[in-house]
Amino acid sequence: MAGQKQPRSTPFDFTHAMLRLCEDVTCRLDEFLHIDMSRVLVTFAQARRKVLHGLQAKLTPMRFEGGALTTRRHGRTWTVQRLYQEDREMLYILTFYLPRFLDQTFEEKMITVLHELYHISPRFDGDIRRMEGRYHVHSHSQHEYDRQMAMLVRQYLAMRPPEELYGFLRPKFRTLHQHHGGVVGLQVPIPKLIPLSDSRSA
Repeated sequence: MAGQKQPRSTPFDFTHAMLRLCEDVTCRLDEFLHIDMSRVLVTFAQARRKVLHGLQAKLTPMRFEGGALTTRRHGRTWTVQRLYQEDREMLYILTFYLPRFLDQTFEEKMITVLHELYHISPRFDGDIRRMEGRYHVHSHSQHEYDRQMAMLVRQYLAMRPPEELYGFLRPKFRTLHQHHGGVVGLQVPIPKLIPLSDSRSA
């Protein structure tokens, strides 16, 4: 009716949608079955520069090597600030940088999602997956690492998961924002390292 206000769209909850996608991936692909997404906090951060290149996403482990609660650096013992959601302690923070992440191609976005999930230790102990050799994060080649992730993306899509789980990754950020009247999600500060002792005072 003329003169009647149109209802405003509900802002799109990016981190909720990403959590649902990650839950489905970790239930379908053998390589991710060890992951409990109820202990992975999915968040977003604003990219500082409006360029396509740069950090798309990152996984922050909440434990040190082998799942340890403390580590020794420069003669001091450190722990990491603990993070809880609804009384459940989080072991990882999975952060996506917007709008940069959403301005990649659909395939690049899916590869990035699996890339970050694959960093989670097979023991799911709060540590990262550590490769053999000097390059323990991406093995000897990040290109080869991402090629493996591309294969896993194809395997996942071949299983015909519901389009509603990953369809939000098809449009660019601006299109998604315009369609829903906004993009929202969970944001948290990265937990800090906390010194527990100082050998100089021992």
